[in-house]
Amino acid sequence: MRCEKEMMKLYAVTDRAWTKEQTLMEQVEQALKGGVTCVQLREKELDEESFLAEAHEMKALCAEYNVPFFINDNVDIAIKCGADGIHVGQDDMEAGNVKKLVGEKMMLGVSAQTVEQAKAAVKAGADYLGVGAVFSTSTKLDAADVSYDTLKAICEAVDVPVVAIGGISKANIMELSGSGVDGVALVSAIFASKDIEKECRELCELSEMMVRKNK
Repeated sequence: MRCEKEMMKLYAVTDRAWTKEQTLMEQVEQALKGGVTCVQLREKELDEESFLAEAHEMKALCAEYNVPFFINDNVDIAIKCGADGIHVGQDDMEAGNVKKLVGEKMMLGVSAQTVEQAKAAVKAGADYLGVGAVFSTSTKLDAADVSYDTLKAICEAVDVPVVAIGGISKANIMELSGSGVDGVALVSAIFASKDIEKECRELCELSEMMVRKNK
């Protein structure tokens, strides 16, 4: 599957910390109904068997909405469930090695915080980049801050889609206008919401406005 810029517009990254009245699967379906353009399953605590079962179920759900499904970090799970993509960080397996394992049919996303990291990731086979944290975030405490100028420089330096991540919400998303990013990746802004579908509709509109200003 080819990684298109439109896929990055509203990128949902799961976090089961926010599951209360709804299951994670119910939350993801609400996000899909609200217009998210891709979904990344991020699990740090589940055992492999539970993770794989959840991945199969979520992939099928995303397919119903014709939305690409990504796995965070775990290459084995991504391959076994037939995910559309895999996303890895700088501290995970080297991007080139991941690409060799998953092949050309699976999209590869790589986290980057500098122009050098971004160029290296693309050279190693990255199909898109996740850049952040662009704002302070409580979701990933070890995330390095990326300035607006660095974000813009990364977008100018690579020819693959770039998605901004980290502390993004309705209140600050428009501050990314002019940076060149193709969309935003959100965790708590989506899954901590009381009405996920409504929140995603509003975020989707804002992301579209932001992207238009980047052109």
